[in-house]
Amino acid sequence: MREFLTNLIADLKKRYKATETKLDAAETKEEIRSLGATLKELRDDINAAEEQLKKLDEEGGEGEGQASQNPQEGRSANPLRDFRQVGQYGQQSRQAADNTDSVEYRTAFMNFVCRNVPIPMELRSQLGDEATTTAMAGAAIPTTVMNEIIRELGVYGEIYAKVRKLNVQGGVKIPVSTIKPVATWITADAAASESRKQPLATAAIVFNYYGLECKVSQTLLVNVTTLEAFQELFVKLAAEAMVQAMEHAIFNGTGEGMPLGILNDERVENVVDMTEEEFTAWTMWAKMVFAKMKKAYRNGCFIMAQGTFDGYINGMVDQLGQPIGRVNFGITDGETYRFGGKEVLTVEEDILPSWDNAEEGEPVAVFMRLSDYAINSNLQMQAVKWVDHDTNEIKNKCILICDGKLIDPCGVLIIRKAGVGASE
Repeated sequence: MREFLTNLIADLKKRYKATETKLDAAETKEEIRSLGATLKELRDDINAAEEQLKKLDEEGGEGEGQASQNPQEGRSANPLRDFRQVGQYGQQSRQAADNTDSVEYRTAFMNFVCRNVPIPMELRSQLGDEATTTAMAGAAIPTTVMNEIIRELGVYGEIYAKVRKLNVQGGVKIPVSTIKPVATWITADAAASESRKQPLATAAIVFNYYGLECKVSQTLLVNVTTLEAFQELFVKLAAEAMVQAMEHAIFNGTGEGMPLGILNDERVENVVDMTEEEFTAWTMWAKMVFAKMKKAYRNGCFIMAQGTFDGYINGMVDQLGQPIGRVNFGITDGETYRFGGKEVLTVEEDILPSWDNAEEGEPVAVFMRLSDYAINSNLQMQAVKWVDHDTNEIKNKCILICDGKLIDPCGVLIIRKAGVGASE
């Protein structure tokens, strides 16, 4: 075994040096990134092998023939796997806790998604009983890819990035305290004040289990050849589709098979109807909207369609000609939208219609603290093969179990388009 490890380390170092030479000559960003990842893997393998050799020296044994004494473990087929499991830089516990993060599993997952190659049972068994019993059509998404999907969700969706993220058990009532204690002044000759009960939760919300799926056509992935290119493409495809569905549900979800959206939550009572004349006048916004914002919730933001902000809010001035709605252009962060001192987030019209395209009675803007809405999910996804029999095309389904609900409706203010002649 010592001779095997010594030869292996020498070979790995030779490959490391050759890769370094290629990296120095690389010209494109993709080459540099790919070669950098290869260097990291080689360095991890070298460290793991040297750790094994050091351990063997400390034990004082030759260890000859150990690789062949347990052939049922399949170690002779891939000796490097043993070194990675013993631990890159000695981190055995981390590797045991997350076997989906290994290069072997990520590569197998790529072949499963792109080329319909089943993930070997040997790799499935490393994930535990739950993953082992999964149908052959499904596979757990590697943690590395999953982390990238979560990160990309935050990048693509301003709304999703600002809502609260929870990881609580579904089907359990979560109390929401609605009663606050009251303090009273007492005097020396005053009767004893009435004892007051501790605050109690008189309302509760329950998160359910809803499935969000993203279907990716096999033709988009079949030509992917490298693990790095697969992770980058798969992440972008899944993130763009899933964040769009999540943000749509946050506002328009029906609560049936999907989260309950803000606009369909019957607990929201603060609703303002504005005519076009009122909508374009700052004095009416101050009276009808800003005056109805509760002081405890005034640190929220406006959410509206891009066309609404550009066509009606941007450039609005008060009676003295001072700008109320404006666009600030930062040096690094681009445009920053403000209205009446509040941040404005613009969304696509499938979430909120613009004023011009909205029907009478439809919401055109919302003011709220987005942290008052919560998405509940364990953020563990499964990838499943799906056949579109209408087009005879193999597709991949990325499935996420999640739910969403408005936790505190008191700070939500909805502005709707009123018909001509309507009044407050």
